[in-house]
Amino acid sequence: MNFPRTPRSTVTYEPHLPTAPEPAPLDSDVHQRRFFIEDVFPTLDGGRFAVKRIVGEPVDVWVDIFRDGHEVTSATLRWRREGERGWRTAPLVPVENDRWHGTFVPIEIGRHIFVVEAWTAGFATWRRDTLAKQKAGLDITLELKEGRELVAAALPRAGDTAGRLQAALNMFGSAGGPRPLLAEDLAAAMAAVEPRPDLTWSQPFPLMIERPRARSGAWYEVFPRSQTDDAARHGTFDDVIARLPDVSAMGFDVLYFPPIHPIGVKNRKGKNNSLKAEPGDPGSPYAIGGAEGGHDAVHPELGTIADFRRLVAAARGHGLEIALDFATQCSPDHPWIKQHPEWFKWRPDGSMRYAENPPKKYEDITNPDFYCADRAALWQAWRDVVMFWAEQGVRIFRVDNPHTKPFPFWEWLIHEVQGRFPDTIFLSEAFTRPKVMKALAKLGFTQSYTYFTWRTGKDELSAYMAELTRHPEREYFRPNFFVNTPDILPVHLQSGEPWMFKSRVALAATLAGSYGVYNGFELLEHVPVPGKEEYLDSEKYEIRPRDWNAPGNIKAYIAQLNAIRRANPALQQTANFGFIQVDSPNVIGFVKESVAHDNVVAVAIALQKGPHDVWFHFGDMRIGPEGARRPVRAVENLVTGEWRLVEWGGVRLSIDPDHDPAVLLRCVA
Repeated sequence: MNFPRTPRSTVTYEPHLPTAPEPAPLDSDVHQRRFFIEDVFPTLDGGRFAVKRIVGEPVDVWVDIFRDGHEVTSATLRWRREGERGWRTAPLVPVENDRWHGTFVPIEIGRHIFVVEAWTAGFATWRRDTLAKQKAGLDITLELKEGRELVAAALPRAGDTAGRLQAALNMFGSAGGPRPLLAEDLAAAMAAVEPRPDLTWSQPFPLMIERPRARSGAWYEVFPRSQTDDAARHGTFDDVIARLPDVSAMGFDVLYFPPIHPIGVKNRKGKNNSLKAEPGDPGSPYAIGGAEGGHDAVHPELGTIADFRRLVAAARGHGLEIALDFATQCSPDHPWIKQHPEWFKWRPDGSMRYAENPPKKYEDITNPDFYCADRAALWQAWRDVVMFWAEQGVRIFRVDNPHTKPFPFWEWLIHEVQGRFPDTIFLSEAFTRPKVMKALAKLGFTQSYTYFTWRTGKDELSAYMAELTRHPEREYFRPNFFVNTPDILPVHLQSGEPWMFKSRVALAATLAGSYGVYNGFELLEHVPVPGKEEYLDSEKYEIRPRDWNAPGNIKAYIAQLNAIRRANPALQQTANFGFIQVDSPNVIGFVKESVAHDNVVAVAIALQKGPHDVWFHFGDMRIGPEGARRPVRAVENLVTGEWRLVEWGGVRLSIDPDHDPAVLLRCVA
């Protein structure tokens, strides 16, 4: 969908809508269809959506290229950032069976496109055939004249290589022998400058190049209002600043806040989601909007916009990025309801339709009508909200329930925001049907929530990781494994057993490049609403101060995991992953290898109480750079520093979950 641009926006966006090709008419320039350029990798849905890569890393392109006849084919890659005029080029070389390969390295973040071009190499064809005839002892006098004509035809457009071409012509004219025209350096010069009358381009293929945080990060979620030492005192941004050293010491990269905006009064929820709020109840931060403002304002008890900017800067000083929740619902007190009633749905009696997900009801919020008659203005208003927070220094947004809003809206909004702030990351919080989750990732969401929160057994974890790391999911779907959320206290954590909390955070931190915890996890908080996967006395409805150093906490364990993650690039990605045979149904084993193939980590994690004595079998697995991959020779325990030689294809491991359910090993060849 195309909307008129406001002065803030400089990006023009039209979704790519492929059409079926038609046969070439007899009087058309049919040579443009002479080449087949097909089965291009990496692409997604025939080029409809962008595959994702990290800046500074090679992009390997594979493609089938062929044509009729026996002429020599040449091909190359062209690529550029979206909106640029000039193209960069990279060579394509044939491998086997008409399969070609090339590599280029984007050095800027942002949206890119690449194309494949192919043409008939006339001079290379002539040279190949002439050499064959010469070897067979045939007369090549006429062929040499043809070769001279090819060089002469290329001379006017030869540029810097014109001297080399003219020298070949002069030498051939004076000596008359074949050597000047058959020289290899002349062939190379001619390949670059000869005419290409049948030059054929593929369609453009989109590619999203992102910063490393898009692929890897450890998230820590807090409610800023609870960063206080007294339930009667609302926490402030300054209180959050005071907690930054503690969060940083645990090794987290992203500090994520639920909505920080003014909270509505009408239909405000009380403790434990009760329909009646008592005096002093703060309400749910997801009931956004009040007399103090809407989505571009901060709750006055937290501080001011200037205070927030100061928090962003302070977090950066501790190696942390601030992530904000982008929730597109409004409380009945939101300014937009009076200013733009046409953006909302109204019932026949004139009342507002509040949000529902039957049987759940959300009496304190309503959803704008994204398909209303004035949807252009509504969509632009949402875009401007995200732009506003990006201007305050926020470059990470966790989007609440994106699957309940229009797909075209997200594709448009993400494109708009990243057009101005290309380093912006969007996390999709969509616990919904698998195909919908994957569609949101295709449309532009950088990362995605997953079903990991409920995957506990070895078989189901194995099947789920196989799904996430296969093609094409690995090209666009970046999982973020949250162990818990303010909405979800999984059944397996409700017993409060420390070994289970350690096992779950170890699984999340090592299986996925990105993972997250909701605060309180490190304190083993585990009391549910009876019979539900929800926290009793939920922080969504009340201020919850905590003793962050309470006895029994696992802060040191989390800090150790995050330190190992930062030191080992293999754990900072998800796709280069493989399961390892472990002779126990209660211990899962896998190996991860860095994108550069210079770091390999093997992991074994207990899924049940132990102790466990298992054989970790590497088998015939090989590691290391391409062309020099070798079997695993030895492993280093990343916690204890102990080295072990690999014998009989594996190592024996003893795991005591009560101490540490995870064993992490650095592998060397």
